[in-house]
Formats: sequence, structure tokens, C-alpha cells
Amino acid sequence: MTETAQRSDRKEPQADLPPAAQRALAEAAERRKQAEALDLPPELGGRDGPEPVRYGDWEKKGIAIDF
Repeated sequence: MTETAQRSDRKEPQADLPPAAQRALAEAAERRKQAEALDLPPELGGRDGPEPVRYGDWEKKGIAIDF
């Protein structure tokens, strides 16, 4: 089987998943929907670039500091 064929097999409908997996996917979709709805105020004076806490290190003057 080719790689392209394998990828298309993964996009099968969710109907063949167990009920617990379908429920988990529905709950995750709802959490993503709620997270998008958050209206947070902009951060003033924060660092540029990706959120350091999310990516596990903090960069200061070109040096990544793991905390």
C-alpha cells in the first residue's frame, strides 16, 4: 500500500470508532470551540514571539533558559 493510500484510509468517517472515542472527540471539539470564544485583553509590555510558558523555555538576549 502506498503512503498516499494509507493517508486516505485514515480519513474514514468516525462512525466506526467506539462510542467512548466519539464522545471524546465531541468533547474536544467543544473545548476548542470554547477556547476560541475567549476574549482576552491584549498583553501590554510582553515579549515578542511565541508564549514562553507554552513552549517550555524563555529566551533572554538570545539565550534559551529552561525553567
